[in-house]
Amino acid sequence: MKGYFVTGTDTGVGKTLAVVALTRALVARGLRVAVMKPVAAGTVKTSAGEFNDDALDLLAASNVKASYEDVNPWLLHTPASPHLAARFDGVSIRHERIVGAYLRLAKDADLLLAEGAGGWLAPISATETMADVAEKLALPVILVVGLRLGCLNHALLTRDGIRARGLPFAGWIANRLQAEMPFANANIETLTSRFGAAPLGVIPAGTDPRSLPTPPWADEAAENLVSP
Repeated sequence: MKGYFVTGTDTGVGKTLAVVALTRALVARGLRVAVMKPVAAGTVKTSAGEFNDDALDLLAASNVKASYEDVNPWLLHTPASPHLAARFDGVSIRHERIVGAYLRLAKDADLLLAEGAGGWLAPISATETMADVAEKLALPVILVVGLRLGCLNHALLTRDGIRARGLPFAGWIANRLQAEMPFANANIETLTSRFGAAPLGVIPAGTDPRSLPTPPWADEAAENLVSP
């Protein structure tokens, strides 16, 4: 089964927005698309209980029937770095639960999108990071780059970190976080040159993650991912 692990240059750079829009665009192409948020910190209260809002958004975009527990195997209640949230909640994040959920989701899917928490090296324990989760899933990695001051350094370091784990770098998505960021186009050009590939898509500033229909940038990114 084909799939991708989606990471970001930092927290708050639009990973969930990207995964939700990509999921919708891939579903529109007739694919069965499963989703995962292996580790999530912070909950919202609903009539059915407490859940993570990012995981709920992913689940709503998917067309593969799945339990919440498989989509989000580790739900941490404290809105903090995963290792701190796990410590405060009194749990230890273990990979077996994540891999088991992944295998169940994969059975009914043509493609799976897994979204990391925070950036590539966000800690999940005293010794491990989200990169260890990505390595266990062994999926090619898509990098969401939040266009802001410092993003070039963060993007290049993250790409090098992905390669150091022996995982394929499947491409990147540029997210215009600010409508008036100076040299935004020049930053995209620089990363295109350094990565050797243009972005799969460019998210316009002010994009609503729940916007419908699927935006053109997501259709373009989905086409880039499924084309031979």
